[in-house]
Amino acid sequence: APEQIELALNSEDVRRIWNSGKKVAMIGVENAYPIGEDLSLFKKYHELGARYISLAHNGHSQFSDSNTGERDSIWLHNGLSELGKEAVKEMNRVGIMIDVSHPSKESILQTIALSKAPIIASHSSARAICNHSRNLDDEQLLAIKENGGVVQTVALAAYVSEEKSQARSDYMRQIYIQAADSLGLPYYDRSQFRSLSGEQQQEYMENRPKIRALGNELVASRTNAPEPTNISDFVDHIDYMVNLIGIDHVGISSDFDGGGGIAGWSDASETFNVTLELVKRGYTKEQIEKLWGGNLLRVLDEVQAIAKMLQQ
Repeated sequence: APEQIELALNSEDVRRIWNSGKKVAMIGVENAYPIGEDLSLFKKYHELGARYISLAHNGHSQFSDSNTGERDSIWLHNGLSELGKEAVKEMNRVGIMIDVSHPSKESILQTIALSKAPIIASHSSARAICNHSRNLDDEQLLAIKENGGVVQTVALAAYVSEEKSQARSDYMRQIYIQAADSLGLPYYDRSQFRSLSGEQQQEYMENRPKIRALGNELVASRTNAPEPTNISDFVDHIDYMVNLIGIDHVGISSDFDGGGGIAGWSDASETFNVTLELVKRGYTKEQIEKLWGGNLLRVLDEVQAIAKMLQQ
């Protein structure tokens, strides 16, 4: 639908498309694993429109250790591999933002030390508030500030409040089991999906919306349900990071396509609720603009300007 949405390759594109009334699309690659060992493909990805890439995802890659190594203390590279260090240089050269939301702490600190350009954490929150390996501790946050980068606070319940998220998840699982039973349908946890047969996976996809809809109806009438992670909890992370590293280094992300969503901001239609909470807490229009993409676009501009210099 080109009359409704358009691909942006730089900050000027973003503002032009937005001012035209269209939706803005940008391409990010959440795992560099498919690149293999051919560093020239970073340039190819850039030519195809990719403007940020992460060197690892939920598992170690040939470039970088992942935060998931904290589960078993097994690491492949103790940070970046030699190939990963070269990848950092190549992304700087071609003008791709380096995303550090999924790599390990050691990988992140090594990336910052090597990078000639600001980096981003596209979807991470504050570990001081929620002690999850996907979040960033104060040392990492301060290093990103020093680097000139930006951290996009993420509205994924388990990264905002692990305690509230787990309590709610455990409770809702029992509700969904009851809902499935009343509908005469089999119940499978999302974590089981890969181990299911093809037929069972099809059942899961067809039945999940029905089970969740009924389960949500059931829980709405109950007063003893654990409170879900909400917008106030989420903005607490923004407050914390703004106080620690400054308004110029903090942003906002939803991760709706990766498990994100909290009470009050469960999809794009509820986005205004986040802005409303920020206003209630005293954030100015200028500050809110920085949080809602202004800081990220500033980093994109700087990354692209540095790439031009490196290519001379």
